[in-house]
Amino acid sequence: MSKHLIYGDLGGTKTILQIAELSDGLGGGKVCEQFTHCYDSRTYNTFSDMLKDFLYEFGTARTTRTTSSPIAACFAVAGPVIAQKAKLTNLPWLIDSADITSEFSIPYVKLINDFEAAALAIEILPSDDLVTFQTGKVHEEEMRVVLGAGTGMGVAWLTWQEDHYVALSTEAGHIDFAPTNTLQIKLFEALQNKFGHVSVERLLSGSGLTNIFNFLQTDLAAISGLAQKNLDEDSGATITTLALTQNHPIALKSLQLFAEIYGAYAGNLALAGLCRNGVYIAGGIAPKIMNILSAGGFMQAFRDKGRFSAMMHDIPVHVITNPQISLLGAKQEAQRIAYY
Repeated sequence: MSKHLIYGDLGGTKTILQIAELSDGLGGGKVCEQFTHCYDSRTYNTFSDMLKDFLYEFGTARTTRTTSSPIAACFAVAGPVIAQKAKLTNLPWLIDSADITSEFSIPYVKLINDFEAAALAIEILPSDDLVTFQTGKVHEEEMRVVLGAGTGMGVAWLTWQEDHYVALSTEAGHIDFAPTNTLQIKLFEALQNKFGHVSVERLLSGSGLTNIFNFLQTDLAAISGLAQKNLDEDSGATITTLALTQNHPIALKSLQLFAEIYGAYAGNLALAGLCRNGVYIAGGIAPKIMNILSAGGFMQAFRDKGRFSAMMHDIPVHVITNPQISLLGAKQEAQRIAYY
């Protein structure tokens, strides 16, 4: 009887679920994807409801029916995972691996943070999935960090243990925003008045880009001469379109400021972990604004670390263009726990 793995990338906006067959059984190690579906996360009250639909649709799509449940599952979750329980940061879902095991008769179920999953996939990424901003000097077995802006800001470390990298999830997207110039200080003060605590995610995310745009609309109103646009809370995609297709001056300035803050934050993480084997930029936003990130502001802010600026030139920096990296990492972990 064929054995299946199920895995997914559970995000605040969309969720991708995939099921694969271990075609050579538990000893062979060959994994063949069989069925994939992408869902609008916000249309489901619970993850359990979504998983039921997915398994039903998989069963319907199969020409040969099977009643066996998957032998292992791993789900990458956009939020902290504590004692194999997770609450998504931007959704009301509460997920418990033990409940999934019980409800769906899956013997081994594991929840991991979505950026922990992204980090797990770094080792198997082909070079075509990376755009290198700085080659630097590679130091084998040294620390790495993966970060990325999307619905939120995710961060995971990669540390070498014995003969392989181990991923460590974090909630570093919620550390304090550190402004570096007069304009950023004014932006910080505006957001502090609105939110109280100003985390990095208040700027480096889709809603964060909207916060930057709204601030600049007000700050530059007298000299821009542009009518102010009323945008939804998370209008990052709209702002990007305004900038890249219409050359909207405030949208362009917003992306440039976003890139500078992004670069400075990536540099801070590189310093915090002494990540001399690479900084990897993931998330849904970076590939869409590659020309802005590569224009110079991002890397200038990354390297601008005073007495440590010279060292910052030696740290490799890459942008990950594969949009399914967290799904790939969840697949890797599902395969690992199936063998374990």
